[in-house]
Amino acid sequence: MEAMLHTQPTSIPSNCFSNSLLLPNRKSKSNIFYCFYNIKKKVKTLNHDFISHNFKIQAVDTNAPQLDFKKLEGSTTKSGYNSISWPSPEDEIPFWKREVPSWDITLEGPVDIKKDSDLMQIVHVTAEMAPIAKVGGLGDVVSGLARACLSRGHKVDVFLPFYECINKQHVKDLALVNTYDSYHDGSWVSTNAYRGVVSGIPVILVEPSNHFFKGQYVYGGSYNELEAYLFFSRACLEWMQVTGTQPDIIHVHEWQTGALPLLYWDMYHHLSLKKPRLVLTIHNMEHYGECSKEQFSKCGLDGSIYATEEKAVDDRTIGHNPERISLLKGGIVYSNAVVTVSPTYLKETLCSGWLAGTLIRHREKYCGILNGIDTGMWNPATDIFLPAKFDAHNIEEKKTCKHFVQRVLGLASEGHPMGSYAPNKVPLVVCITRLVPQKGLHLITHAIKYVKEIGGQMVVLGRTSDSRVEREFEALADLHNNGSSIRILLMYSEELSHMLYAAADMVLVPSIYEPCGLAQLIGMRYGAVPVVRKTGGLADTVFDMEDQSQPEMGNGFVFEGIDEASLNWALDRAFCYYREKPNEWSAIVQKVMGIDTSWNNTAGKYIDLYKSVRVRE
Repeated sequence: MEAMLHTQPTSIPSNCFSNSLLLPNRKSKSNIFYCFYNIKKKVKTLNHDFISHNFKIQAVDTNAPQLDFKKLEGSTTKSGYNSISWPSPEDEIPFWKREVPSWDITLEGPVDIKKDSDLMQIVHVTAEMAPIAKVGGLGDVVSGLARACLSRGHKVDVFLPFYECINKQHVKDLALVNTYDSYHDGSWVSTNAYRGVVSGIPVILVEPSNHFFKGQYVYGGSYNELEAYLFFSRACLEWMQVTGTQPDIIHVHEWQTGALPLLYWDMYHHLSLKKPRLVLTIHNMEHYGECSKEQFSKCGLDGSIYATEEKAVDDRTIGHNPERISLLKGGIVYSNAVVTVSPTYLKETLCSGWLAGTLIRHREKYCGILNGIDTGMWNPATDIFLPAKFDAHNIEEKKTCKHFVQRVLGLASEGHPMGSYAPNKVPLVVCITRLVPQKGLHLITHAIKYVKEIGGQMVVLGRTSDSRVEREFEALADLHNNGSSIRILLMYSEELSHMLYAAADMVLVPSIYEPCGLAQLIGMRYGAVPVVRKTGGLADTVFDMEDQSQPEMGNGFVFEGIDEASLNWALDRAFCYYREKPNEWSAIVQKVMGIDTSWNNTAGKYIDLYKSVRVRE
């Protein structure tokens, strides 16, 4: 490398070069490098503000004596290194927020899936849909199931509120199809219905002329959220009646659309909608859609009629003044079939929680169907967000992805100026999650310290709406983010999550309870071995490598307690395999990548369920 005049911009902290990472700018013919250094700033992404211990890019003209690029290039595969489009000093946005038109992607179903001979029209009514209105796993599930049913030949539409935060450019072929009136609180609200396509899935976006669904976020606007979803539930049925749409199945999700079955059977079924049958999926029992009888009455049904134990009263309020209504309970009672998202979570919900009695009374129509993942969207062999592609038969490029993430996040790697790195000795653990109590916050904070203590690396990607939790993780970020082992990013980025799964050696899911969990499924798809707590869907999808009762099932490391020692035990065993049994570790990686975590089988179970309740003409 030719010697150059070293010029350091005054805007870069004086300690930048002692704990930073210099990378080449491939756009320039000159030896200009850029420097990532740790700063704390408020930025905006995916319609959310967050505090991120982020990495700012500054151009630096230097001969970079502390980095030997020949050695660095030799640490990854030649094809992988040459295929990487490295971030540039000219970029004003983080490397993971490059413009990638994911909303324009039409993901085809597997070519080996046969079309069903007995086809149905299926409508999903939901508060979330990936990628345009995603907050949690609900959005992923709706999109994945819808696409799987489409691939089998069924007609599928997804009804979604037209949130103000949805970027219209992200919906292909968006067009206003009609304007109609829908009832709310004594008056009729002019409502627009738009058709479009999101990642190959037909959508109908419902936009009322009032203030509902206005704001920067999917949830948490200035409007009354519960009343907005009551309106949305009725507006979807009103649209079907106005247009003469008679689907075989109306599939509702969570408490937000739990009122739709009540509205259907006690109002619209008596009008013109005779054919549809109702399926409710409960993704998480954490929220019940609790409301007053007066609030419920704003949808046009008398709330006092439903405030009974047999219908929709919130059992926790029986004997109180006033008693309240649960939209989720009403949905359970009035739906033709009720699904939750894993067999183990079904058992757990039948044994605990105030809705257990209702679920037991309706046990004959309650079943557990394990979620899948959208393997078109989550595919390391074709993933548009990855610097290098790989699959179960060629996992070498996974190392390239790991090296890429280490470099751009400033984690120690081979040849890195921040510290030594021995290949196959420093596993990278990722935890991509909402930072809420359900996810085992005390175990996540402990894992950050313990992984560093035992010589690993860890990246936490997640956000929280709880200011106390945010302060706790900000403090951890301040403590660890300047080092070479830990990165805590208080944000969510779809693009960065893809990169992290691809880079990870292990994915940590230490949930206190987990209805299904998608992180472990996505992690396995990308060759990240899961380390999980045995609960809910985690117990149905991850089996301990050292469980001699079913050795053929082993695909991860499992612990049962909610204490730090239990987590340590699982991490210790995972690290031991990684460091001391490299051949066995490679076999585990290939094994988990070969597991079918797609919607193919799961969609078949849903279709069988649909057929069992549909009305045949």
